[in-house]
Amino acid sequence: MTRLHILQALAECDARGGEEFLAVFGFEPSPGYPLLHEGRSYDSKAILGVAHRFATGRLAPSEEFSDGMQGAVAILRKRGFEVSEPASVSYAPPPRASRAPRATRSPVARSTATREIPAAVCPTCSMTLPATGVCDECS
Repeated sequence: MTRLHILQALAECDARGGEEFLAVFGFEPSPGYPLLHEGRSYDSKAILGVAHRFATGRLAPSEEFSDGMQGAVAILRKRGFEVSEPASVSYAPPPRASRAPRATRSPVARSTATREIPAAVCPTCSMTLPATGVCDECS
């Protein structure tokens, strides 16, 4: 799932409105960790579930997020989105294990980041198109 898929889900939520978006895709509100984007607040699990639909053609219900809410938050943050946490959440720092000193190494040239190519989407049903470019559902 790419940042583009998440942006598509945000646009879908804007078009439908928050409550209808949740109802259409079968999500319950999860107000604890809102995704913040361009001054608006979104339900992060619902956005991630619908973004999964744009990426794979299948909606991911909230039960499928491997690490629960923390897993969903991690995915969104990794794609560059801001997700706020409730004030009641506190994390204990993980115990630090002693490590052996690092060996010095020579600098390595790093490659530049490559741009993600967005998946082609059917304009009629919004499903990801197969390699043939013809929608299996609408053809």
